[in-house]
Amino acid sequence: MSDMPPSWHKIAKAAKEVLYGMTLHGFMRFNLQQKGHLENLLIIVTFGDLLGVPIMPPYYALRLVPYFIPQMKTWPRRILRERDFTDFLG
Repeated sequence: MSDMPPSWHKIAKAAKEVLYGMTLHGFMRFNLQQKGHLENLLIIVTFGDLLGVPIMPPYYALRLVPYFIPQMKTWPRRILRERDFTDFLG
């Protein structure tokens, strides 16, 4: 690949990106959305007693707290984000 002129590198990169967009982009985006929904569900089940929905005993929820610390900053923003009906159409 190093003996090709620089313009061929750009063409190869563009072709690679087009193929990725045609084949894998939708799949990857769907997987990221599902991962976000499952993370939200797990946090709600774990910390449901803070919202008045006691699902899990607090002892087990407290044991899971260290794993949720990185997500706690963005979780309220994700849950309380204002949504439009067009968000659900995609």
